[in-house]
Amino acid sequence: MNTSINMRYATELAEESKIAEIATAGSLWQAMRREVKARAEFEPLMATYFQATVLNHDTLEGALSFLLAGKLDSTVVSSMAIREIIQEAFAAEPAITRAAEIDIKATRERDPACNSYSTPFLFYKGFQALQTHRVAHWLWSQERHSLAFFLQNQVSTIFGVDIHPAATVGCGVMFDHATGLVIGETAVVEDDVSILHGVTLGGTGKISGDRHPKVRKGVLIGANASIIGNIEIGEGAKVGAGSVVMKDVPAHATVAGVPAKIIGTPGAESPAEDMGQCIDYPST
Repeated sequence: MNTSINMRYATELAEESKIAEIATAGSLWQAMRREVKARAEFEPLMATYFQATVLNHDTLEGALSFLLAGKLDSTVVSSMAIREIIQEAFAAEPAITRAAEIDIKATRERDPACNSYSTPFLFYKGFQALQTHRVAHWLWSQERHSLAFFLQNQVSTIFGVDIHPAATVGCGVMFDHATGLVIGETAVVEDDVSILHGVTLGGTGKISGDRHPKVRKGVLIGANASIIGNIEIGEGAKVGAGSVVMKDVPAHATVAGVPAKIIGTPGAESPAEDMGQCIDYPST
């Protein structure tokens, strides 16, 4: 790396520190705009993309509606029409935008591969899929089921993430990588939860009614875990990668295996924030 690039990198690090202070103070959108402006200067080939997705917009909701509409565009429902739907949802339910802000901050704090607040917004399909789900969930609550299902299908096709529009998802939620994630109709995911790729929150058989898992605050679910049935994953619990869970998990317990069994306790009060994937088995 030559001297000029080293100096530029040092400048970027200093700028990141300033941006972090701004974001902490609450002006997340302004922090993201500063990040993206620096990115455009550093990588001119991406300048048009950065201008269109972020710098042309005065608000997070304006930029997010533009970005998602472009991703969800189809031959039967245009991106312009989709953006109008998204903006309608944002205007009717400001909590959707607030949840997006909290999701961005959560991802920045938990994902060691995420070095800026603008990264999940611009590039992480887990974040983008979740924000689209929030719009679909609002449509579902308005009895606009066909349109909600359309958005669900687009998210499944484009992002590889399948969340029923009726499922309830809190804020401060991170879908890490997200590919293959499935969340059923009556599932509940509370605030401050982290879920890795390939996870299923599913039902059993053909039973109707309340039939999907309830994931409480602070839970971490490892990659390719399957949690099946109307069961509860207690607050601050950890589910090991590849586990099959079919019984309630107590708060602050670690479970792993097929079928999953309690093997200990997480090393943190909130495993979702700690993101520790290791499981310490008790000595025998």
